[in-house]
Parts: sequence; C-alpha cells; structure tokens
Amino acid sequence: MKRYGHGLVLGRFRPPHAGHHHLVRTARERCERLTVLVRGAGGESPPLADRVAWMREIHPDALVVGAELPADLQGPEYGDAHLAVLRAAVPEPVDAVFTSAPHGEELARRLGAAAVRVEPDRTRHPVSSAAVRADPVAFWDDLEAPVRAALTRRVVVLGAESTGATTMARALADHYGRRGGVWTRTRCVPDYGREYAELKLAEPRAERPGADLSDVGLHSADFPVIALRQAELEEEAARDGSPVLFCDSDAFATTIRHERYLGTSSPGTGEIAARGRQHLWLLTDHRGVAHADDGLRDGEHLRPWMTARLLTQLAHTGRRTVVLTGPHEERLATAVAAVDALLAEVRHFTEPLPEHR
Repeated sequence: MKRYGHGLVLGRFRPPHAGHHHLVRTARERCERLTVLVRGAGGESPPLADRVAWMREIHPDALVVGAELPADLQGPEYGDAHLAVLRAAVPEPVDAVFTSAPHGEELARRLGAAAVRVEPDRTRHPVSSAAVRADPVAFWDDLEAPVRAALTRRVVVLGAESTGATTMARALADHYGRRGGVWTRTRCVPDYGREYAELKLAEPRAERPGADLSDVGLHSADFPVIALRQAELEEEAARDGSPVLFCDSDAFATTIRHERYLGTSSPGTGEIAARGRQHLWLLTDHRGVAHADDGLRDGEHLRPWMTARLLTQLAHTGRRTVVLTGPHEERLATAVAAVDALLAEVRHFTEPLPEHR
C-alpha cells in the first residue's frame, strides 16, 4: 500500500461522525503528516471553532486547521476562491487528498496531488452529517464524546431544600433509561454542593456526631469551587451518556445558595453559571412536601423564600422553566412531558450552505 508524505482531508464535519473519523485515521496511517482542514462559513452551526476543537481532540496526531469559505460566489469564482483559501490555510505542498466523495478528485487535480478514495460506498459506516442533523439520537453511537456532550439536552432539577429535587432527578434518569438502546446510558449528576458540605463536616462530626453546617459555615470562596466542580461533573456525564442528562442542581442554583447563606451575589459563581449549556430547568415547589432535616438542610421557614427567589431569577435570566407541583406522580408526569417536548424540538443546526463547485 502506497504511503505519502503530506496528506489532506477536508470537510465541513457538521457534525463529525464515525465515517469522518475512519477517513481521517485511514489517511493518518498512510501519511507521514496529515492536515485536516475544517471548512466553515459565517452563520453555520455548529460553529467552525467548535468543529475545529472537536477534531483536534479526537485526532491529536493530525494538524487540524479551520478556514472560512466564501458563501456568495458562483461557478468558477467559487472554485478559485475555495482553492485560494485552502492554499492560505494549508501552505505546504500536498501529496495526497483523502476523500470519500467524488469532488475530492477534482481538488486533488488542482493541487497536483494524488486522489485516494476511502470507502466511497460507506458500507462500513453508513452515516452522514445530514442524517445526524436530522436525527442525532439514531446515530448517537456514531458520535465521539465531545460531540455528544454538545448535542446532549441538559435538564436541571432544582428547588429549595427538602422539596424532592434529588428524588425527581433520579426518577427522570430511571424513566428515560428504561427506554432501552442508547437511553440506557441516561445519567443523573449529583448535587456536588451536598458532597462538599459533607466533606467540610467530616472532621467536626468525627469529634461531635451532632455537628451541622452552622458549626463550620460556608464562605464566599467556597461557592465558585462548588459551581466549577458541578459544571465539570455535568460535562463528564454528558460526554458519556444518552441524548438527555439530568442534573440535581447546577451552577445557577449555586448562585442562589450564595445569596441565601451570605446575603450577596457572587460574581465568580455567576460567571461559571453564565457558561452553562443547560436547556431546561424543573423547579420543585416546596408546597405539599414535608420538610426533613438531616443536618445539611435549611430550616423549613426558608423554603418559601428560596422557591420564590429561584423562580424570580430563572425568569429574569430567561431560563426555560417548568414548575413541578402536586404529589410526586403528578410532578413526574409534568416533568416527563416537558422533557419530551424538549427532545422533540429540532436540534440547533443551520441548513448547510450550497456548495458551488
């Protein structure tokens, strides 16, 4: 099998899938050096920067570069402009263009390179970016971790202390996990704030079993730590889970907890919350839920304030919110209906721009 010095693979990768990765890995095996050129145009989604980042993570042994292409040219003008952009992005001479599409042969000719077709019939990986855009769930296993994380619908369950948020998050993960297939990997991210508080209480409780949070206190510097770790746990779960992820709290909820404990906002925690990628917030109402004190929870008298503050800030920040009320079965039915509606919506992909060859 012939080997080459410098190989080139190019595409839009909107999004990248198993067929793309097979092409890149095949090219890498047959070349001393490989450049992957990710093409983009203004207004496309996923954004070019995201696609470049994904391909760099998935293919660390290749040089991955991105290039914006003109979208308003026709015929030969487009081909000439395309080639000019490509040469600017990949100035080194190319020995071989690896492709699964016929138009790669014309590009190879214009670059003075060999054209190497890889699985043109797509029998090994019968998937396309268009198919993924139309139905990501059907091709979930053809996507790598960073792409799955970007496409996962993230649902946060939050509420005042002892209002059933943890119970609801777990029940939802179990409900969707029982769908089978890729849904069996549905995850529930635990509330790291609770784990953090338990860690702080471990030493005092070793000396005095009845110790509670009032004995150690939470300081402003604790909350960004909690929020950041919560976000990290969420991202880890999204990379390895199903098309939906349930989160028992998030960085936004941590900003409200800072207000509750310290009476002020936390800019650092707010910045972490602003970077979140959640899609739906389910707020568990305190009414109708008995308060249970386990030494880590607020007093019952604070629950109405917390519920009201969460609802106010959810609305103020434009977060998509559904309030869960009534007994658990009614709350679960409401939550499932809201999540099903979210999953039924079209993914945030723009239509591909026409290619002028």
